[in-house]
Amino acid sequence: MTSSVAPFLIFYISAVLAGVTGGRLRAAIMLAVPVVGALNLWGMADGTAGQLVLLDYTLTFMRVDKLSMLFGYLFHLAAFLGIVFSLHVKDRIQHVAGLAYAGSALGAIYAGDLVTLFLFWEMLALTSVFLILARGTERATQAAMRYFLIQVLSGVVLLAGVIIHAGTTGSIAFDFIGLGGVGSWLIFLAFGVKCAFPVLHTWLTDAYPEATPTGTVLLSAFTTKVAVYAMARSFPGTDLLVYIGATMAMFPIFFAVIENDLRRVLAYSLINQVGFMVCGIGIGTALAINGAVSHAFNDVIFKGLLFMTMGAVLYRTGKMNGSDLGGLYKSMPWTTGFCIVGAASISAFPLFSGFVSKSMVMVAALQEGHPVVWLCLLFASAGVFHHAGIKIPYFAFFAHDSGIRCKEAPRNMLIAMGLSAVICIFNGSYPWVLYSMLPFPVDYEPYTVAHVLTQSQLLFFSALAFVWLQLRGLYPPELPSVNIDTDWSYRKLLPAAAIAIRTLTGNLAAATRDWTVDAFSFAHRKIYRLHGPEGVLASSWPTGSMAFWTAVLLLGYLLVNYFS
Repeated sequence: MTSSVAPFLIFYISAVLAGVTGGRLRAAIMLAVPVVGALNLWGMADGTAGQLVLLDYTLTFMRVDKLSMLFGYLFHLAAFLGIVFSLHVKDRIQHVAGLAYAGSALGAIYAGDLVTLFLFWEMLALTSVFLILARGTERATQAAMRYFLIQVLSGVVLLAGVIIHAGTTGSIAFDFIGLGGVGSWLIFLAFGVKCAFPVLHTWLTDAYPEATPTGTVLLSAFTTKVAVYAMARSFPGTDLLVYIGATMAMFPIFFAVIENDLRRVLAYSLINQVGFMVCGIGIGTALAINGAVSHAFNDVIFKGLLFMTMGAVLYRTGKMNGSDLGGLYKSMPWTTGFCIVGAASISAFPLFSGFVSKSMVMVAALQEGHPVVWLCLLFASAGVFHHAGIKIPYFAFFAHDSGIRCKEAPRNMLIAMGLSAVICIFNGSYPWVLYSMLPFPVDYEPYTVAHVLTQSQLLFFSALAFVWLQLRGLYPPELPSVNIDTDWSYRKLLPAAAIAIRTLTGNLAAATRDWTVDAFSFAHRKIYRLHGPEGVLASSWPTGSMAFWTAVLLLGYLLVNYFS
């Protein structure tokens, strides 16, 4: 390797500088950081650096290969777009947390050992929670605490797995691990929490929609993609991931369709897209891994674009429920256009970015003998067009006219959205630049007649189904409500159980107290009757009576001893 600086150091130092500066100087520092960081990456060659020996183990802070470099460039690009989008914000905490969060993500992907990974894994949780707390509402605070608890729990599970794995194998290398002993299963589970595996996913749909408009854009880029990278590094070819990924791709569709909060719809859509990546990692072939990694790259851009458009709507209107919005194309035409580009990209329209990456995973599923999984992914592709490709732009900009008239998004927001839209179109129209960065040589042609026709037919009939359901009144209406799924277990069940336990223990304590008081009262009455002023034992006895009873007791004692 050359003498390049570890990327996370650049972001951490800039976070400190952003904390002590303000105004245009802070903005200039923030804009320069990802540019300088990307130039720093340009000078790196494959290899390892920044090693430290600790307790007979070697910690590696910089491990560079094609996989880490792809995510390195991606995270610098995502940081730049997120910074541009947030330039209008005057909140120092958000700027510092955002830079430190991006630096932690970079530290995780360049980590060469599991201990270093754990350190940045926890830093991801610590820095990102401030992007949720910065919203300043009671709901955001509660969601942030639940988010932080689950993220720290993921780190604890990871640490336990690393300790057991190191004790079993004698190695802490962050390379292929596979599912073997207890340690590897714990590491797999920790990665699964941040990947938002089914049942373990609710931290994402709970917290992301409660973050600030700019914070959600950064959150959508880093945490789950670090977990995808970790899975691709440690568990490629794990069959279990094929079925987990297919499930992830399907189940969010049902929740997204009935959800009213449009940023929560996108949160479910994020899980849906990560499902394609997890499935590709599980298949494990070169084509599948390339598909998973390239789709992670594209997802960061088009999902970030969609979160930007909804963040701009929230910033201008203060509303995010589909039932409260509609007709905004009149006030925010540029934002509307950028949202349509993001919707087309996530729906995998030809000439848009999702088309050239998602299909790689689906083709790999067929090639490796997973026709049922392919059908599941096909269903998920149609579903994502419903909830993200149609529902998001339709209910925000084109449905019933809500009467809201507002300004267009700030200029910096529009620039960030415009850059993201250009990247979505460029990657979709000319994917070879992205393909050249992938871990394995690419032997795949996305623009075949069969693929274009199949995808076009899928999108056409999906759109037709949406229109038919709308006209028939069968499409789930936008209701002003909050939907929860498995987080019911800790948002409803656990509090109810705690209340029931507290009530039960309170009743038992009260019953015990009453019984104790009654017992003492009863004993007091008995003692008082014997020893009180009028009691038998408290009265004065004549000397003759005392002598008589003493003789009787003595006689009884002698008889007992005689006959025994």
